[in-house]
Amino acid sequence: MKQSSADPRRSEVLAAISLAIDLGLGQPMEHMLRASLLALRIAGAAGVDAAGQGRIYYANQLAWIGCHADSFELAALFTDDIAFRADYYNRDQHGLPMYAGMFSHAGAGLPPLARVAQWTRFAATGSGAVRTMIASHCVSAGVLASSVGLDDGVAGLLTHTFERWDGKGLPEGVAGPEIPLEMRIMHLADTAEVFLRREGVAGAVAMVRARRGSQFDPALAGLFIDQAEALTEGLLDVDCWQAALDLAPTDAPLTGGQLDAVLRAIGDFADLKSPYTAGHSRAVAALAAAAGEEHGLPADDVTELRRAGWVHDLGRLGVSNQVWDKKEPLSGLELERIRMHPFLGERILSRVPGLKGEAALAGSHHERLDGSGYPRGIGGTELGIKQRILAAADSYHVSLEPRPHRPALTPADAAARLRQEVSAGRLGTEAVEAVLVAAGQQPRRPHAAAAGLTPREVEILGMLCRGMTPAEIAASLFLARKTVRNHVEHIYTKIGATNRVGATLFAIRNGLTEYGVAPK
Repeated sequence: MKQSSADPRRSEVLAAISLAIDLGLGQPMEHMLRASLLALRIAGAAGVDAAGQGRIYYANQLAWIGCHADSFELAALFTDDIAFRADYYNRDQHGLPMYAGMFSHAGAGLPPLARVAQWTRFAATGSGAVRTMIASHCVSAGVLASSVGLDDGVAGLLTHTFERWDGKGLPEGVAGPEIPLEMRIMHLADTAEVFLRREGVAGAVAMVRARRGSQFDPALAGLFIDQAEALTEGLLDVDCWQAALDLAPTDAPLTGGQLDAVLRAIGDFADLKSPYTAGHSRAVAALAAAAGEEHGLPADDVTELRRAGWVHDLGRLGVSNQVWDKKEPLSGLELERIRMHPFLGERILSRVPGLKGEAALAGSHHERLDGSGYPRGIGGTELGIKQRILAAADSYHVSLEPRPHRPALTPADAAARLRQEVSAGRLGTEAVEAVLVAAGQQPRRPHAAAAGLTPREVEILGMLCRGMTPAEIAASLFLARKTVRNHVEHIYTKIGATNRVGATLFAIRNGLTEYGVAPK
């Protein structure tokens, strides 16, 4: 694909990923970006060279990416995976404080007897389970770093994300200077940013002083304590997004294939949020792109559909697995949290100038033609064909996947459900037809070459043959009446007809009458 001047830079895309990670940590967006700025200031004061600062820049933004991959297991132990991670910063994670924190989350929200049982299970197996999860986190983070094109030096740093200066960390208990200097700086900056934001400079200094020599390298802690005012100056007021991008190591725009690889990797990791969604984004992207081609969309629109499909569920990271993996009916509040995830994904992706089209498309994948969708409740003519195709592709493939509250449907049953959505006015006829053809659940409709009619014009011609008025066609297709009238005029001009009878005879001669309306 031809490189565009608007192609996003790798630093922009990774900065966007960091915003999604923030949500999964229970922190406000830009936590990791601000921590990166602080880490670079500490690194400069500590004399770290440019290469080391480059590793810090990228590793700091991705250090926590692996944590959402074990959200299912974490929620099983501690109920709300996001609440547990948010609380992680509040205590020095070793010994009694660590176990007190874990027990405070184990079985949270359960009835007393059930919670005691959960405590008992955690006491017996929790330590080993946590060690396994952290090891998994480090591996996952390294895999993502490699998947988005970062070098082995960054991936290697991420294996030490949960280690501590005193050797009481996980998974290997590496201690002291055996932990790379860059990661020791990241440990300090990550936690100091949380306390700086919540308690100011004094609170951050007090926390660092309390954990000096245990969690943090004592020399780096001393440097921070002595220079805290200078190191944190303006950090709470600066535009972290732009400031971080301004400090990014030189990186060229991602070309077509490079961008595809990064977005595909993002989708893969977003799907790891729950075992029920493994492979979902790849499947939706492939189906939406194939449906776009079936519908006759231009190549650039098909590419945008595919890319939006890869990242459409990025906002899922901002919702706890306590909600996603719940077997019982969801409460009103839980439903509202789910309804926000497309908005969160769109907000994150739209920060990257070169992904604004994909962001808007991804943010609409749960909207419906009758206005019953979310997050904005838009419908009708506000949803273009790309939005309709992505919504239909996602809806179809979700039906093929098991969920905590239901088994997976067969392809035939998923297709029947999609047609019911068309009958109910929630999904568009043409979008569903294209998706079902692409999925092999409906015979391919021949595209009309006769008189140069487009697929849309063939559809409207079929409706005219059945005696539908332009107003009825507009209502059926959720199009403006003026748009339908223009289509009708173009049809008559192309086929040389002046009325419905002439149009019907043309359709009969060219075998087009049976393709006007999708079967109900």
